[in-house]
Amino acid sequence: MTGLQLALAFGALIGLGVAVMLYALVPAQPDLRDVLTRLSPPARPRPGAPVPSVNPDTEERLGIWAERTLPARLLGAPPARDLAVLRKTPAQFYGRKVLYGLLGLVLPALLTGFFTLLGIGIPFVVPVGATVILSGVLFMMPSRDISADAKKARSNFARALSAYIELCALERNSGAGATVALSNAAEVGDSWVFRQIGQELARSRYNGQPPWDSLKVLSEDLGLPELADVADIMRLANDESSEVYRQLRARSASARSALLSAELAQAGVVEERMYLPASFLGVVFLALLMAPPLLRLFGTS
Repeated sequence: MTGLQLALAFGALIGLGVAVMLYALVPAQPDLRDVLTRLSPPARPRPGAPVPSVNPDTEERLGIWAERTLPARLLGAPPARDLAVLRKTPAQFYGRKVLYGLLGLVLPALLTGFFTLLGIGIPFVVPVGATVILSGVLFMMPSRDISADAKKARSNFARALSAYIELCALERNSGAGATVALSNAAEVGDSWVFRQIGQELARSRYNGQPPWDSLKVLSEDLGLPELADVADIMRLANDESSEVYRQLRARSASARSALLSAELAQAGVVEERMYLPASFLGVVFLALLMAPPLLRLFGTS
């Protein structure tokens, strides 16, 4: 590295440090919503909502520190619906982001030291650029992972919900009212889906609200339109209505058909991914068959 490159690198580092100090010292315009949220007493968590752990792990502690220290614009807004489906807190999400970002800061330095021990010289600009790019990419990775995990969790929720709809239809067919049918169907299963629905129904009874309104709120919190459809059907149902059974059965069949279509589409994507390895194996097998005759032909010539 020449003296000019070294001077430019140190100048860039000094300029970056001065910019960070000025950013920290200059008073920023506070966000009114964030200030009111921090000054207001903590709201009572909804039934089944993820709550902070009594003994948080390193990732959650790092997320709590990030929420209290780092600016909200840097961390970004947490995906509330995806976290609610996965039963994770925003602190766990932020902790994973910060942990991945720190990994992106450390990994290029470790690789540079390893290559230096091997006697391979690397320009100073390469590890600096790799550190900035890798830390930024890894800092954004948890958002994509949370979105993918939430999509799988919603698919599992939809499967359990189709069974819940069938149970509601059977309860209605046996003569139970709309409220009783929803409660009895939720008591059958012991999975998280049934427990969540049962807690929402119990909450509606304690607050004197209709159960379908609570299910509507739950569907909006978790991003589940199927549950909202069930709430709408039961809202329109009277205690003596006989059409609700067929509507619920039709909604359950539609949910199962949508799940089957999604699984077939996923299987089609996996099958398309298998074409390239199979084609490569075919080329290798053809090369093995053609190699001996070609070698004999070139040998005789």
